[in-house]
Amino acid sequence: MYSHGSESLIKQAREIQESELQKFYGRLVRLLQAKEVGHETIDSLQRLHLILSATKFTRIKIVPLHKRILLLISSPLEQLQVLSSAVLRETLPLSGQEVNYSHLNSHAASLLVSQVCFNTYIVLLCLLLFRTLESRQSEGPAHSITHTLPILNTVITHSPECLTEEHVTLLSKKLVDWLRYASITQGGGTSSGGFFSGPRSRQPGPIAELDGTVSGDFFTVLCVGQGFTEDQWMNVYSFSMLRNWLLTYHSVSNCNTTADSDDRSEVDGSVISMVSATSSSSRLLPPKERLREKAFQYCQRLIEQSDRKAHKRTDTELQKACLVEAVCILDCVCLEDTSLVYRVFPCIKALYGRLCSDLSFARVLVPIAQFYLNHGEMAAVDCEPVWQLVFGRFPAELFNDPFLAHELLRFLRLNIENLQLRVPQYTLSFPNLLKFLAWDSSAMVDDFVDLLPSLVTAGTAVELLHTLLDLPCLSATLVLQLRSACLPITEPSGRILQALDAFRNPSVRGLFLFLLRGEAGDTIERLSTLHELLTESADWPRVIQCAQTVPVLLHIFFNTVIKVADEKLLAHLILVQLERSSLLLKIPKYIKEVHRVFSCHLLKLCKLHPSLVVDQSHELLEFAGTTANVYSKEEPLLLCIRKMVWVLGEYLSVSCDARCSVRLITSCFEALEAVLFEITSSAPPAGAVCPNPRVITTLMSALAKLASRSHDLIPRISLFFSKLRTVTRGGSAAWCSDEEDLVAIVTRGEELWSLLKAPGVAQSVLTPPPHVNTAQWHRDTNVAMPLQLRTITSLTHSQ
Repeated sequence: MYSHGSESLIKQAREIQESELQKFYGRLVRLLQAKEVGHETIDSLQRLHLILSATKFTRIKIVPLHKRILLLISSPLEQLQVLSSAVLRETLPLSGQEVNYSHLNSHAASLLVSQVCFNTYIVLLCLLLFRTLESRQSEGPAHSITHTLPILNTVITHSPECLTEEHVTLLSKKLVDWLRYASITQGGGTSSGGFFSGPRSRQPGPIAELDGTVSGDFFTVLCVGQGFTEDQWMNVYSFSMLRNWLLTYHSVSNCNTTADSDDRSEVDGSVISMVSATSSSSRLLPPKERLREKAFQYCQRLIEQSDRKAHKRTDTELQKACLVEAVCILDCVCLEDTSLVYRVFPCIKALYGRLCSDLSFARVLVPIAQFYLNHGEMAAVDCEPVWQLVFGRFPAELFNDPFLAHELLRFLRLNIENLQLRVPQYTLSFPNLLKFLAWDSSAMVDDFVDLLPSLVTAGTAVELLHTLLDLPCLSATLVLQLRSACLPITEPSGRILQALDAFRNPSVRGLFLFLLRGEAGDTIERLSTLHELLTESADWPRVIQCAQTVPVLLHIFFNTVIKVADEKLLAHLILVQLERSSLLLKIPKYIKEVHRVFSCHLLKLCKLHPSLVVDQSHELLEFAGTTANVYSKEEPLLLCIRKMVWVLGEYLSVSCDARCSVRLITSCFEALEAVLFEITSSAPPAGAVCPNPRVITTLMSALAKLASRSHDLIPRISLFFSKLRTVTRGGSAAWCSDEEDLVAIVTRGEELWSLLKAPGVAQSVLTPPPHVNTAQWHRDTNVAMPLQLRTITSLTHSQ
């Protein structure tokens, strides 16, 4: 939501008239013609950006104004660069001809690459950028080289196809020089802040480490000093774009590979393989391989530097960020050249051993886990401790860390197939992983929509279904776990949390520990007790938000499980649905949505496997035959009952399952008949509403179907229809409050009664054979329907 002031400004921008807008354009042009840009000009540019972004019809290209704003992109003030590029993004796209390619900065390059429609101008930009890289420093402006890499990185990101092999070779060589051979003395100027901070001295001296000691090795991003030379800044820029470059240069067109082939021709293949083992001879390697070698050395030095004790907290965070980037770069390098795995893995293994006990480095350990997943099998190392940490301690102890949750779930989504094949702990760790979702459902639900199908297996399906249904309980338990350290625990209203006392009570603590379990394999039988203990959590915002995501995940679960489960497992899942229909945390809207999902997928399961109805007929009858459920006020529960009754009437047939005997049909008929007689023979109990008329008509239809398959039952249902017509002849009934509903019920009964008077016809109509249900008359050449359809089609499509 915008603030009142912001909404007022947006409203003014949207209501501006065209005449007033033209005057504003003219005044802004005059302001931009001045030699100096003042506060009034900046305010006017900000207002112009607001007008253009808040409206659609005013995006008209005013040539004088457009040219003036284009000039501002090259302004030395970054504020003007940002403002002008933001304004130009809201106007018509650039053609490429208006841009001054000799004075580009990163903002202008980003605008150009994102808006220019013609690839020619992007190629021209690439040529200019690489010409800048090739030129000597004295040949161009002092600041040009420092802006080249950020601009080039923008081009690489948006249009990598514009690069050639010569570009790859040149940039790889330059990156090697900047990464490895930057000067090791401090610059003469004052520190500009940003990445670096350190003690100031009057005279430039050698660069220092973060712990204050003099650096004894080459310069990296973790070195500090009074000031920094240009090649040191290029070192920082090079490191920041290195991973993107390693991931991108494979997509470069191979139409011109002369440069790389020339480099390779200098060294025999056998010599290359021998030289690769020693960094001292890396100058003999081709540019790409040499860049990988220097990237390895640079990252190895960063890992060594990260072990130093930094004096400032910001430097400690910088160390962690550099470690993440270094491990990711090493992973890219090893994916390109697998021979480097044996050199890199000892370094990564040592880093993991140093950090694994400190969860403050959790975000560094995630890329380490990626490295183990990609290369652990090749290096023949034991990855078990890594997975115990990633799937064990991380979700259990850091479920409330949003940054880690995002990084870890992203890691899982990117590696779903590999994790399923190589990491058995993955599918068994769903109780732990779902803690991220239970804690912050709105932020994590998209991730779990992608992940959930990979967690559904024949071995985990039943427990996973229980866990999804108990997700709101898990959310409440996580809240209690964090609050348990505070005394006393109260809500904002001042009410003491009774659930916390239960959480600390040893006699029931096992129920909460079950929800907090780390792996699959356990079950619980005292769910009703747990729900009673968590009754007050039903109105907690976090719990309500979590409950809203469960129906979405249940749909995904059922759509997935039918692909991996056999009929025995599906039968078990039907039992779970029937059992859990009455065992849910008391959140009314949540219960309704779960019942709605159950009714939908119960019908789908039975349609796919009709034999399930015979296997679970007793349980289905027990649920549908409970009179209290029929009198329920909840529409989703009534829908569930209707579909169960329909399923029993539809699929209890010899045509669906040869095991369906007359005895089974008779027992089912008697159970449903008892329910129908009970609800239509007297008024509803005190406090209950009249039974739903759709439930009554569904019961009548199911009984008629069963009777058509066992003719001995026809007199019994016919007697009911006869009594129904007699009882309702007066125009009212105690069990139906609406006259129209009563008429509909009687009409339906008379239709079914008429059918049952001819048993052979009744069975054909109420239980038609499969070829009738799946008729394809439009394809049958023996009838006139195809000819009629073709004739109508030709008439409607004729000229």
